Amino acid sequence: MGQKGGLGAFVEKLEKAGELRRIKVPVSPRLEITEITDRITKAGGPALLFENTGTEFSLLINAYGSERRMALALGVEKLEAVSERLMRLFQALTGPKASLWEKLTLLPKLGEVAGYLPRKRRGRRAPCQEVVYLGKEARLSRLPILTCWPEDGGPFITLPIVHTYHPETGHRNVGMYRIQVYDDYTTAIHWQLHKVSRRHYEAWKAAGQKMPVAIALGGDPAYTYAATAPLPENVDEYILAGFLRRQPVELVPCLTQPMEVPADADIVIEGYVDPTEPLRIEGPFGDHTGYYSLPDYYPVFHVTAITHRRKAIYPATIVGIPPQEDAWLGKATERIFLTPLRLTFLPELVDMELPIEGVFHNMAIVSIQKEYPGQGMKAIHTLWGAGQLMLTKIAVVVDKEVNLRDYWAVAQAVAQNADLRTDVVFSQGPIDVLDHACSQMGFGGKLGIDGTRKLPEERLLPPITYPQPEIAALQAEVLQRDFPELREANLRLIERGIPVWIGTFVKYRPHHGLVLGEVLAKHPAFAGIKWIVLLDGEMPIQDLGDVFWRFANNTDVRRDSRLVVDESGRPHLILDASTKMPDLDGFTRPWPNVIVMDEETIQKVDSRWEVYGLGPFIPSPSRKYRPLVRGKGAVAFGESFLPQS
Repeated sequence: MGQKGGLGAFVEKLEKAGELRRIKVPVSPRLEITEITDRITKAGGPALLFENTGTEFSLLINAYGSERRMALALGVEKLEAVSERLMRLFQALTGPKASLWEKLTLLPKLGEVAGYLPRKRRGRRAPCQEVVYLGKEARLSRLPILTCWPEDGGPFITLPIVHTYHPETGHRNVGMYRIQVYDDYTTAIHWQLHKVSRRHYEAWKAAGQKMPVAIALGGDPAYTYAATAPLPENVDEYILAGFLRRQPVELVPCLTQPMEVPADADIVIEGYVDPTEPLRIEGPFGDHTGYYSLPDYYPVFHVTAITHRRKAIYPATIVGIPPQEDAWLGKATERIFLTPLRLTFLPELVDMELPIEGVFHNMAIVSIQKEYPGQGMKAIHTLWGAGQLMLTKIAVVVDKEVNLRDYWAVAQAVAQNADLRTDVVFSQGPIDVLDHACSQMGFGGKLGIDGTRKLPEERLLPPITYPQPEIAALQAEVLQRDFPELREANLRLIERGIPVWIGTFVKYRPHHGLVLGEVLAKHPAFAGIKWIVLLDGEMPIQDLGDVFWRFANNTDVRRDSRLVVDESGRPHLILDASTKMPDLDGFTRPWPNVIVMDEETIQKVDSRWEVYGLGPFIPSPSRKYRPLVRGKGAVAFGESFLPQS
């Protein structure tokens, strides 16, 4: 039974498609698997099945780490096919029906929707409960749980499907929240602000009752995706999973908690959270931003049972400096939720792109069918009010014909159509709690850029002409004569006709980035430059993907920007993406370090590469980013940090 369904079926599918490599030699879940996976993922390599983990379980990782594998997980040829299915279904159900006969034709569609609803399994024994451990036998050390990065607070379950429900309404939530393991029987659950399970926890706390929790691992890949999907509250994630797999999810009661989980899951961890218990420190954790998320207080989960298939596979993922596997889960959301976004918030929406280096929440680019003045700005503000897109830091809008996957084309459109005086808007609002650059956790600046062509009614000011920039005058070595703090310049955008100058500098005085940017904006060499981006001197800036990742993470776009008008009346926008320091910038929050692997693990993987059987040697990505690390530990500058409970 254990061989049929579950992750085993997906492994077979990946292997048949040439998308999987098996590693048969012993490999440690502590750091070694992460270092191998980081190299493979960034090189665009396959899913990995580690068959010798020191436990009875194989470990599957990078299973969703490409567009093709993500499509295989959802049973489609391309991710757009899911959005197209949704669109056809919505059109059939919501279109006008003039006659009784036309209304009757809806019945098969209504039956199709009903067929996606989860069902209770009856009679047969559930595969996820073939092996049962109760009480003291339910030890988490049975599982190959990863310690991902050197400064992590401990081992973390990184691909859990966490089940909770509201104590009054009974509404279920299925979400993905990292889980730090303290010992064999207790963990923390990272129920952060803005998440539904956090609200469930608060409701159980108000009721003064223990909160049942069930954590499923593996099963149909549709469950893992559905747990990450930004569904409205009280919409059951297993309806989406049923739609994706074209059959209902079979649920089975847990053995020790009043919960239900997918019958075909690989592993289930049952337990409870007691809201009357003190919260406990969780973290640090090397997060999807490419930085450590720092310690904070979270609820404690107590294990009451572990059940699993006889030949269960343990699923895991790592996150860190992009690209990582989670990027493709995000790409699936980008494609699948295009239709609901268009139908509920933005009817003018044509396409949407969430750049991988933007780590989901830092930038959204959309194209629209523009029909009236101000529609670009309307789209920007709509994005900031649309579900989880409310956390978007930078929103960019362009016309429908712009290919959003071609970032050069997007940059060209913005450079040509956006007037810095009228087409750039700053706001503030909720920001992802993992964003370290905003002065207050979860609240910071937002930037909107209307890069659409302007209608006559939108041309409020006489146009401004920028001269053609002189490339030679903008070289860092030329500017160092007047600005010795400058280190390096990236002129690739300027060479393509996009007036954005990117440079690095060494900070040594208060608010140095903005002060330097204002002076540069008024320098004759910058007369033709509209945007000036400044980063730390250690930053490798010739890779524009790295530049955007660092810029978007390190900037509160309202606080760290200045619009400067030069003597000729030309506006220039300064963006300071340097590390913010307590002494020079008055920044009071702890600044996290960039995530890199320790040298001992890198050398271990280097020496063992041939025995893994993974093909030509791939060097460690961590060596590229090590110059960005400041001091030791998860917090930059070697500071200690413990939040107030």
